[in-house]
Amino acid sequence: MSGREKEKKYLIFCEDASLGYDNQAIIEHFYFQVAAGDYVCVVGENGSGKSTLLKTILGLIKPVKGEVVLDDAIRQGAIGYLPQQTQIQRQFPASVMEVVLSGFLNRKRKSPFFRADEKKIAWKQLKKLGMEQFANACYANLSGGQQQRVLLARALCAAGAILVLDEPATGLDPMAAESLYENLEMLHEEGMAVVMVTHDIRSAVSQADYILHLNDGDYFYGSVEKYMDSEYSDIFSDRK
Repeated sequence: MSGREKEKKYLIFCEDASLGYDNQAIIEHFYFQVAAGDYVCVVGENGSGKSTLLKTILGLIKPVKGEVVLDDAIRQGAIGYLPQQTQIQRQFPASVMEVVLSGFLNRKRKSPFFRADEKKIAWKQLKKLGMEQFANACYANLSGGQQQRVLLARALCAAGAILVLDEPATGLDPMAAESLYENLEMLHEEGMAVVMVTHDIRSAVSQADYILHLNDGDYFYGSVEKYMDSEYSDIFSDRK
């Protein structure tokens, strides 16, 4: 590891690990690091291990072999997670502010009630994403793009220094998807690390710092420039 790499603050550090379920590895000899402020897009076909990686990062499963080292704050729940939405979740009968405040539930709490400072932060995140005027609206009555912005605000309430997103643009129209990507770029520029699973290869290579491409037990992880020079980027060429 170079001196420059040692200076980085790693939020996620995985070295020669095997990821999978029930002692069956899907990915072996896996090297993967996410430093503070990195923007990483994870691509690959269904079944390639994207969900396994996310569950490992979130601490829901342990590696089959080796160790995935997470920053102390992440292990204590300071990670913003935006999962794929189900149809039932889209119809959730709560106010926008209630949904956003629920992001604080991931952290250790001494009281079941939300504090004044948490409410202030929730309002700040809604305002940052241009959704403050909907604070008292019913979440179920919002458009798909508006709901994703609310969920992103919720994830920001939980996040310390990293956001993890699972196919956040799924089901969104092109304008709503573009708005989502613009918000993620804004957060990245402010110093937030982003790890996003996506099938949108075009947006991935235009926005990310690094690409993780999982493919049938093998993988590529490196800068966008190196990715575009690799054989893994053939899928991108096919979709132009």
